[in-house]
Amino acid sequence: MILRFLPLLLIASPVAAQSVPSASPTGDQGGLAVTITADNAWQDLGVAIPAFATDADKPTAASAGGTVALGHAIADVITADLKNNGLFKPVGPSALPMLPYDQLAAPDFPGWQARGAEMLVQGAVVAGDDGMLGVSCGLYDVALRQQLKLANWKFAAADWRRAAHKCADMVYSRLSGENPFFDSRIAYIAETGTKDHRVKRLAIMDSDGANHRFITTGQALALTPRYSPDYRSILYLSYFNGAPRIYVYDVATNTQRLITESRNPTFAPRWSPDGQWVLYSMAISGNTNIYRVSAQGGPSQQLTDSPGINIGGSYSPDGRKIVFESDRSGSQQIYVMNADGTDQRRITFMGGRAATPEWSPRGDLIAFTHIAGNLRIAVMTPQGQDMRYLTDSWQDEAPTWSPNGRVVQFFRTTRDSGHTGIWQVDLTGRNERRLPTPVDASDPAWGPSR
Repeated sequence: MILRFLPLLLIASPVAAQSVPSASPTGDQGGLAVTITADNAWQDLGVAIPAFATDADKPTAASAGGTVALGHAIADVITADLKNNGLFKPVGPSALPMLPYDQLAAPDFPGWQARGAEMLVQGAVVAGDDGMLGVSCGLYDVALRQQLKLANWKFAAADWRRAAHKCADMVYSRLSGENPFFDSRIAYIAETGTKDHRVKRLAIMDSDGANHRFITTGQALALTPRYSPDYRSILYLSYFNGAPRIYVYDVATNTQRLITESRNPTFAPRWSPDGQWVLYSMAISGNTNIYRVSAQGGPSQQLTDSPGINIGGSYSPDGRKIVFESDRSGSQQIYVMNADGTDQRRITFMGGRAATPEWSPRGDLIAFTHIAGNLRIAVMTPQGQDMRYLTDSWQDEAPTWSPNGRVVQFFRTTRDSGHTGIWQVDLTGRNERRLPTPVDASDPAWGPSR
């Protein structure tokens, strides 16, 4: 739980009333961060992130060690968060001097300016007598010599990485003007075993791949997880002895409840934005259609009724529409309908096939898998226009959005080995990275910001 923490020596100065000034690239000494101007162009700003200071090196229960080591580790995580999203290239603690604790209230602006920094992120970590950690994080405009933002948190020592993600979120939001996403979690399917005897377990991890945890044992096949809008539970499909069941798993209590079950093949359960409904697809007598059921269970309502395969289903952010895939035209294409199943219409006509659509949390784009030879991740408008590719590999599929709609996550299958892994790419399509997982990984689902 996040609690307000009494200010450390990092005393707040007046927040600058004016916007952050734009600047040109600063070269090797500075690093890069970004802000959005009126014309939506990215401008470069040099950012320095030294190790967080501490009043004394005290032992903690944190995995990173005592408060000195923890201060370095927190700055490392912040640096990685800002760098890995593709919009920032900050300079982290390994290339910067350590700060004395008594300098936190009065940053050495001339010194940082001489290093080429235009923005400074500095903070402190203090171990309390109750075993909790107090973490302060400040963002400063070096040229204006003003504090732009200051936040304080209190965390259990085991949750120290959340403090780092919270600080990165604060910096990202202030400099970009966008909603943050670093303090979020990812559910996915962990895969082991041979191709003919694949074990698929439900697993979760932080947005950067840390704090990994297996949820299910693998005795029953787990597929297509999705975090609930309130983060308390995970919706997923389970096959045990060939019988499909849709479960909601409570992460805090390690318990689960059954939503619906059938002897018929069932696919791709999805939450509605308000958490009141669950969409899923089910095959009966050769036809697959989309249904919805209350998140508390009960009877299902059929939303599609056409020959062939209707599958998938992702709500628009306002919950009024659903995007899904169907082969009713003769090949896999993407359709949109109202949430009650009315007004079903095809929106993809770009050639090839289209599958696994996912509506952006911003509502402005739909990500999907485009199948034309290779499988590639693409985006388009909700009207099916302005399609463009974000990836260009052999087999990329099943996109899921970051909470702010800036990054798309998916899983990639390697051509030669058949191994699968989770990847991320931003909307420019130029910044890809693979998330670390202990085993093969598929079916990622990015949860909302915490």
